[in-house]
Amino acid sequence: MNIHEYQAKVLLAKFAVPLLKGGVAYTRDEAMDVARKLGSAVTVVKSQIHAGGRGKGRFKNDPDGKGGVRLAKSVDEVGANAAAMLGHELVTKQTGPAGKTVKRLYIEEGCDIKRELYLSLLVDRAAGRVAVIASTEGGMDIETVAHETPQKIVKQAVDPAAGFQGYQGRKIAFALGLQGKQVGAFVALLGNLYRAFTELDCSLIEINPLVVTAAGDVIALDAKMTFDDNALYRHTELEALRDLDEEDPAETEAGKYALNYVKLDGQIGCMVNGAGLAMATMDIIKLYGSAPANFLDVGGGATKERVTAAFKIILKDSNVEGILVNIFGGIMRCDVIAEGVVAAAREVNLHVPLVVRLEGTNVDLGKKILKESGLKITSAENLADAAEKIVKAVKEAN
Repeated sequence: MNIHEYQAKVLLAKFAVPLLKGGVAYTRDEAMDVARKLGSAVTVVKSQIHAGGRGKGRFKNDPDGKGGVRLAKSVDEVGANAAAMLGHELVTKQTGPAGKTVKRLYIEEGCDIKRELYLSLLVDRAAGRVAVIASTEGGMDIETVAHETPQKIVKQAVDPAAGFQGYQGRKIAFALGLQGKQVGAFVALLGNLYRAFTELDCSLIEINPLVVTAAGDVIALDAKMTFDDNALYRHTELEALRDLDEEDPAETEAGKYALNYVKLDGQIGCMVNGAGLAMATMDIIKLYGSAPANFLDVGGGATKERVTAAFKIILKDSNVEGILVNIFGGIMRCDVIAEGVVAAAREVNLHVPLVVRLEGTNVDLGKKILKESGLKITSAENLADAAEKIVKAVKEAN
C-alpha cells in the first residue's frame, strides 16, 4: 500500500526524522493559509499523487509550463500555483500518458540546499534482510544511477537479530562524504528510519532527496513509504491512510474479494489459481502470439461468489477480447470454478470467446457443469491447448 508524501512525513515525524515544516491543502485558499502560517521566504508547492518524477512532470493543461513541484516567494504566488495545479492532470514517467488528477497539495517551507543525497530502506529478498541503499546522486532516479554510475551506490544489509548498528550508519555517512556533526545526525536519522521501517511493516522507505543544508543540517526533503499489505491487519491506523482515488478501481474491487489482480495491456483476460500457474499462463499466451490483459489469482480456497466476482472484474476491462480460465484443482475444486464461470457468464451476458482448462479435484464434475450449461465455452485438455485455442478464437473474432 502506498501513501502520499505528506502522510509519510507525519508518520516519520513520530520517529524523530528531521523534516521541514509543512501542511496539506485541498483548495487554493487552504494553500495560502498554510503558507501564511509557515511565514517562509520561499515556499514549496508540491502535488500529491502516487507517482514519482513530479518535479519533472507536466500538466496536461500546461504541457510547456512548470512541473508538479514549484517554488513560490509570496503567499499570492502560492495561491496562483495551487490554482494551476489542483484539479488538473499531472503527467510523469510513472503515471503514463493519462496522468493523475492532483486533488491535494503539500505546502512546505523552503531551505538552502547545499547537497542532495539519496537514501532508502527496502526488503532485500535475496539476502532475507532489510537493506539500506544510499548514493551521492540525490534528486535523480536511482535506476538511472544504478545503470550509468553503479559505483556511486552504497548498499548495507542489516542483520534482523542485531538490528541497525551505529558503525553501519557511519560507514554509509563516510561514503556519502558527510563530515563533522553531519555524521552523527545521519546515523541518528538512519536509525530512526530503520525503526519506522520495522515497526510499521514497511516494504520501502525512500528519501530522495536527503539534503544537507548550508547550515550543515541533514533533512529528509521528500519521503515515500510503501507498506506490506499482508501486515495491514496489525496497523488499522495505516490502512485508514489509503487513498482509493489513487488506485486502480478494478484492483480495489478485487481486494474486497481477496483476489490478487493486476491490470496489464494485453487482450486476453486470465483467471488462474496460484501465482506460479498464473505467470506460466501469461507466458504461454505470449508464446502463442497474444498478450495477457491481467494477472488474476483466485487463490486456493475461492468460493463460487469470488469466482463470479473475478469474472466480472476481467470483463470490465474494455481491452479484453477473450478469456482463458486455467485451474489446477488441489485445494480448489474444479466444480466450484465451473459453477462460478457459468454464473458469471450468464449474469454479464458473455460476448467474448471463453476457453476453460480444468484439471485436478472434481475435474469430471466441473467439465460436466460447463458442458451442460448451454453456454459457448471451449474446453481445453492442457495449458498449451488452452492458449492455442483462445489466441485463435480471438483472432478469428476480429
